Amino acid sequence: MAVTVRRLLLLRHAKSSWDDRDLADHTRPLALRGRTAAQTMGQFIKSQGLMPDRVLSSDSCRTRQTAEIVLGIQDRMPSVEWLAGLYLASAWQILTIIGEQGGTASSLLVLGHEPGIGVLANVLAGTGNDAERAAMKKKFPTTSLAIIEFRIDRWLEIAVGEGQLIRFVRPRDLAA
Repeated sequence: MAVTVRRLLLLRHAKSSWDDRDLADHTRPLALRGRTAAQTMGQFIKSQGLMPDRVLSSDSCRTRQTAEIVLGIQDRMPSVEWLAGLYLASAWQILTIIGEQGGTASSLLVLGHEPGIGVLANVLAGTGNDAERAAMKKKFPTTSLAIIEFRIDRWLEIAVGEGQLIRFVRPRDLAA
């Protein structure tokens, strides 16, 4: 039986607004800059043919809004799960959720928060472009995307250091 190549897209939510300091963290919306960056990243995902089969997203306001903007640009809508467990989840919690919720998707987008998303990207990507791996290790800015591929049959088989970083993209990398 041939091993399947599965693609994991790890996306940090776009820049949130701090205009209303009384809002609870979970309910903070996107800032204008965040909305613009989410549109830019959505266009990149579309132009590169990276549309996932399935999306797992934190249920916070800023991750929902990021997902809605990014996915709204695409030609089709994938299956989306809004998960409270992804809100401020650690890398290990995210890894567990991927294994449990990834299903049969060959391409999976996980939308979450720092530091969990960035730490997970760094521990999973054992190989790939050295310069992009170094940039990702240094900082995982808002609306940044790590594209990591694995040779696995099921998401439960995902393992630390076994992924290949295909690309690490920050909004500033896409600015014209």
